Amino acid sequence: LLVSKDLGKHLLEVEDLLQKHGLLEADISAQTERVQALNAAALKFSELEGYQPCDPQIICNRVNHVQTCLEELGELAGKRRKELEDSRQLWAFFQEMEEAEAWIREKEQILAAKTCGRDLSSVLTLTTKHKSMLGELGSRRALLHQAMKRGEQILAKKRFSPGGIQEKMREVRLRWKKLEEVTGLHQQRLQEALNFFQFSAETDDLVAWLQDTYRIVSSDDFGHDDYSTQALLRKHRAVVEEVEKHRAAVLALRKQLALLAPEHRQGVDVQIRVVEVEQLYGEVAEVAVLRQQWLQDALAVYRMFSEVHACEVWVDEKEQWLERMEVPEELDEVEVVQHRWVGAGWEWGPWCGPTSPHRSLLHPCPRFESLDQEMNSVMGRILDVNQVVQQLVDGGHPSSEEVRSCQDHLNSRWNRVVELVERKKGQLSSVLKIQNYLLEC
Repeated sequence: LLVSKDLGKHLLEVEDLLQKHGLLEADISAQTERVQALNAAALKFSELEGYQPCDPQIICNRVNHVQTCLEELGELAGKRRKELEDSRQLWAFFQEMEEAEAWIREKEQILAAKTCGRDLSSVLTLTTKHKSMLGELGSRRALLHQAMKRGEQILAKKRFSPGGIQEKMREVRLRWKKLEEVTGLHQQRLQEALNFFQFSAETDDLVAWLQDTYRIVSSDDFGHDDYSTQALLRKHRAVVEEVEKHRAAVLALRKQLALLAPEHRQGVDVQIRVVEVEQLYGEVAEVAVLRQQWLQDALAVYRMFSEVHACEVWVDEKEQWLERMEVPEELDEVEVVQHRWVGAGWEWGPWCGPTSPHRSLLHPCPRFESLDQEMNSVMGRILDVNQVVQQLVDGGHPSSEEVRSCQDHLNSRWNRVVELVERKKGQLSSVLKIQNYLLEC
C-alpha cells in the first residue's frame, strides 16, 4: 500500500486515498507503540546477568532491525502522504480551473443573450445588474489569481508533467481575457444605450415643456383692464426668461447628438426629432415676442381708455357747468362773473396756429398771460391720448377702429367744451362792451 503508485485520477479519488492512508497511518502509529514496548522488554533480556536464554547480541540486532523497519515504514507513510497531498493539490487546481471555465461559460452565455434594453427604465435595470456582475467578476478575478499562483507552485515542485498544467492555465487565461473583453464591450453598449435613452428622455421633456409654453404664449387672453394686463405681462416676461434659459439646451442638442454612438445618432427618427425641437423652439420664441408686443399694445389701449375716461369725466363736469352758467346783464354782476371766469381758468381763445395734426381737435390759443394749470394739464393728457392712438393705428393694432372711435369721441367732446368756452366768453365780452359804452355815454 505504501509503495503504490496510484495517486488518484481525480480529486474525490485522491481524497478517498488520503482517508485510507490516514487509517493506515493510525494503524502504524498503534503498532509503533506495541513494537516500542516489545523492544524495551526484549532489551531487558540482553541485560540479565547469569543465565541468558539468548545471546544478547542477537537480541540487540533483532531490536535494531525491527526499529529500522518501523522507521522505514514511517518514512514510506510520510512519503506516501506527501505524494497524495501533492496529488490532491494538483487535482484541486484542475477542479478550480474547471469551475472557473464553467463560470466563464455561464457568464459568456448570459452576456450573449443580453440586450441593451428598449427604454431608459430597462437600461437602468440592466446597468444595475451589470454592475453586480462586475463586482462578481472582480471577486472571481482574485480567486483565479490565487488558483494560478497555486498552479505555478505545482509547476515549481516539478513533481508532475508540466504540459497539462500549463495548457490548462493558458486556456483559462485566454477564456478569462475574452470574458473581460465581452464584459467591457457589453458595458460600453449599455452606456451608449443609456446615453441615447437619456438623450431621448431629455428631448421628450424639452418637447413637452415647449408645447406647454407654446399653449401659454399663444393664449388669446390679454386681460380686461390695466391691472389684469399688467399681471399677464409680468407672467409673460417670466415665461420669456424661461424660454431664453432653454435656448442653451436646444442649441446643445446637436452636440449631444454628435456624442452618441453611430448606430444611434445616424437614426432618421432621432435626427428628425432634433429638427422638430429646434423648429418648435423657434416658433415658441417668435410667438412669445408677438405676445409680448400684443400685451404691451393691450396695456397701452387700456391705459388710453383709462385716460380717456378721466378726461371725459372732467369734460362732463365742465360741460354741465358751462351749460348751467347764465351771463348777467348788469355791469357789477358781469365783472363778478368775469372774475370767477378768469379765476376758474377760462381765458381761452381759438387755435391760432397751423392746422392741427390731430383729428378735428381745436387747440386753445392763450390771449391772456395767465393760463389755468388745470386746462393745460387736461390738454396735455388729451394730446398724449392722440399720440398713443396714432402709434397704435400706425402699428396695425387689431383694435385700431375702436381706439380711433374713442379718440374722435374725446376730441369732439373737447371741441364742444372749447366752443362753449368761446361762446360764453363772447357773451361776456358783448355785455362788457355794452355796459362800458353806456358808462361812457
